[in-house]
Amino acid sequence: METIIHHLIWYNQYLLKIISQLICFIVKYIPLKQWAHDDSHSPKYQKFKTDRLPVIIKFEKQDYRFLLEYYKWKYGKEWTPVKRRKPTSIPEHTVCPRCGAPMPYLYDNNGGKGECQCKVCGQTFVTGEKATSPLRLICPYCGRELVRVKDRKNFVIHKCVNQKCSYYLDNKRKLPKDMPGNQLYKYKLHYLYREFVIDFFKMDMNSLPKNASSLQFRKESSHIMGLCLTYAVNLGLSLRKTALAMKEIHGVDISHTMVANYLKTAACVIKPFVDNYDYKRSSTFIADETYIKVKGIKGFVWFVMDAVSRSVIGYRVSDNRGVGACILAMRMAFGKLKKLPDDFKFIADGYSAYPLAAQQFALRKDDPLKFDITQVIGLTNDDAVTKEHRPFKQIVERLNRTFKSSYRHTCGYDNFDGADYSVALWVAYYNFLRPHSCRGRFQTLNHFQPLDAANLMQDKWQILIHFGQLSCLALAST
Repeated sequence: METIIHHLIWYNQYLLKIISQLICFIVKYIPLKQWAHDDSHSPKYQKFKTDRLPVIIKFEKQDYRFLLEYYKWKYGKEWTPVKRRKPTSIPEHTVCPRCGAPMPYLYDNNGGKGECQCKVCGQTFVTGEKATSPLRLICPYCGRELVRVKDRKNFVIHKCVNQKCSYYLDNKRKLPKDMPGNQLYKYKLHYLYREFVIDFFKMDMNSLPKNASSLQFRKESSHIMGLCLTYAVNLGLSLRKTALAMKEIHGVDISHTMVANYLKTAACVIKPFVDNYDYKRSSTFIADETYIKVKGIKGFVWFVMDAVSRSVIGYRVSDNRGVGACILAMRMAFGKLKKLPDDFKFIADGYSAYPLAAQQFALRKDDPLKFDITQVIGLTNDDAVTKEHRPFKQIVERLNRTFKSSYRHTCGYDNFDGADYSVALWVAYYNFLRPHSCRGRFQTLNHFQPLDAANLMQDKWQILIHFGQLSCLALAST
């Protein structure tokens, strides 16, 4: 009996030794906490990330007399003026723009170059200015005030220049040890914040284009216009092939320029109806951008679609890949939503414009929307987040391929207005007229009951134009 107990104790100690070795192996070679993405912790990848918001201190007017009395009450002694060792260059009539302290309480902050600092409230200002900046941006990592370093077209870049900032030191620590000092500019090491000077939430997205023409036909009829839309949008024919089909099939002799005018007019009318339609939105949105060619120059189309209905609920054509077009596409996608579902998800790729746009939605004054961006990075499932949300990314990639199949025959657009009209017509066709296999045979994504009365596609286009006119009248009356 003692031999068996002795053997079991020895075997138990042996198992504990094996378990400890396995734990050491796992800790050394297998990370217990999986990273979101290996490259995301590289300082070179930091340029594609959006930093968290800074601490914003609003400018508040104060009274220096009240501050002096408060200091005397709290510490039992008076706040004396500045004791100067040399004559100062500060004019006698200078006062602090924040608390109104006179010149005796002002420091010469930069050696006679015009910058002063108030001893009472600590405000820094330049002599001659009537007011100071309404906001002070503070680095959330080190507490230093951000410095305005660059002015761009739509935003201003503020930077934390503190060399002892923890954000800067952490990124610098990740650099290779043999990195030469003249190569640091290739990496984003300092904390940055973009302050937008354009309010993208006040832009009118429902105004009609300036070159929208009338629907009064002098020679042809609305039926001919519906046929042109069917050939050009549904079948993806070019303008010249559409004109040729009208002549050889229907005996209607029109030019490709007239076909372009028909498409432009139809897009101007149908666009307000498609953009303001009450789509059934789910709790998951998917977004992506793809490129187009406009006179050989690269442009971009932003798509936001609903993951359940597969409808395109937001889109925007832009000549750049900036965050402005992304915000406008997301504005169209959210529509008039004032509150998001509790389980809401917004899925996109690793481009930094999406987190920056989400940041601006959280900062807006009227009905702010706070949500996180789930980013699917790369082409392989390197982490759990990417593996879970990869099917959603494939849905929007399939949408891009469908759009490109209707776009390639054009060999690019002539201008961005033409690209905008073409994309608007394609979205109307994709959402209301195109049959989708995910909805069953000959079923569209959005069932619009008035379209059931028409059997032919050219008649359905005329119905969409009719309701587009009603949308235009409703927008004009508001």
